[in-house]
Amino acid sequence: MAAVLAYEVFPVTAPDNRVAAAVAGDRRALESLVTELLPRIRNLVRYLVRGDVDADDLAQEAMVAIVRGLPSHRGEGSFEAWADRVAVRSTFAGLRRARRARAQLDAGADLAAVPHPDGPPDDYAARRAAVKLLDQIPDEQRHVLVLHHVLGLSVPEIAEELGAPFETVRSRLRIGIGKLRALSTEAPRGGTR
Repeated sequence: MAAVLAYEVFPVTAPDNRVAAAVAGDRRALESLVTELLPRIRNLVRYLVRGDVDADDLAQEAMVAIVRGLPSHRGEGSFEAWADRVAVRSTFAGLRRARRARAQLDAGADLAAVPHPDGPPDDYAARRAAVKLLDQIPDEQRHVLVLHHVLGLSVPEIAEELGAPFETVRSRLRIGIGKLRALSTEAPRGGTR
């Protein structure tokens, strides 16, 4: 299943120079960073939420948070990892706001993954199928699975990020994987023509 949830990596080149230039007010450096980060952040957010409308809004909020947070980037670790963490935190904050604003999510949203322009159609189809499977499991399990298998966070890191106990995260991960396996074996049988 991890192969199906492969995280589309869009490398940001020479991040330190562009980050420093963007913080100093260089509009071209900022535009360059945003242009390269947007597909990566959009895909990450799409893995975390249900429905493209919410994903677009939350990805935009995440990009704003990243741009506003650029001065706080200390250059420790990769810029992409820092941007991913900012996007995850921003997305979870947006989900909490949305949860408070409405009692339940729309069940009939169109759930399409964003293809990379250079990616083969098979990758797009596999990502779309993975997102459809993720949409069928509870958000708590979905978030843990994405953080673990897409971002590569360890269980203790996920527990810290979500503010959940270690054993709860392990349980959500185990149950989520089991549900995805069950759903993935059901899919071919139900999809006969």
